[in-house]
Amino acid sequence: MEVGIFIPCFIDQIYPQTGMNMVRILEQCGVNVQYNPNQTCCGQIAFNGGFWDETKCVAEKFIHDFKDYSIVTGPSASCIGMIKNHYPGMFDNSALHNENRQLSRKIYEFTDFLVNYLNKEDLGASFPVTATIHDSCSALREYGLTDEPRKLLSHVKGLEIIEMDHTEDCCGFGGTFSIKHEAIATSMAEQKVNNALKTGAEYIISTEASCLMHLQGYISRNNLPLKTMHIADVLVQKQ
Repeated sequence: MEVGIFIPCFIDQIYPQTGMNMVRILEQCGVNVQYNPNQTCCGQIAFNGGFWDETKCVAEKFIHDFKDYSIVTGPSASCIGMIKNHYPGMFDNSALHNENRQLSRKIYEFTDFLVNYLNKEDLGASFPVTATIHDSCSALREYGLTDEPRKLLSHVKGLEIIEMDHTEDCCGFGGTFSIKHEAIATSMAEQKVNNALKTGAEYIISTEASCLMHLQGYISRNNLPLKTMHIADVLVQKQ
């Protein structure tokens, strides 16, 4: 099976190893991974900032970059939720109407692709730590992700998951929200981190690198005994 991979901005620029780990997992599952080096952003940050004309230019490029793949997957439900939910408003009844509809049908968030498309849950990972899960707002509400991450993590040997209170609450990142409303975003990160600390967990695991970046920033500034980790980085562990 050939699959095109989409590497979001935050993964490409800040957490490239997470993208490489996603490739390792897909290849372990027998997937022939295809990567278009011309790919760029999905346009989500510009869209959320109100720069809709600029977003449309970026989105047009995205559609052309991925139109030749039969299946596409990426490690960010927020980016893929952007494509599924907001591209139609830009391209329905346009010259890219059909291409956009096809893209929406064939693009999957990484854990959804593993569990519901490839029917893979046990990847042979081993990671003997305690962790809690951060459910990203976009993963839940934009993409509709449900229990796929927990299904995958339940098979990681030695990993103990302790659910935090209010796991579905926002971490405060929200793209440009954390820049425009720094005090509110910091307070939201503090609340999320405090809920994680109460569990006694060593790690916060999530499907969203942007959320983890925001939370890790708060954790690092305050020298707290907690780390963040993308689920793709967990699923390659062999400790």
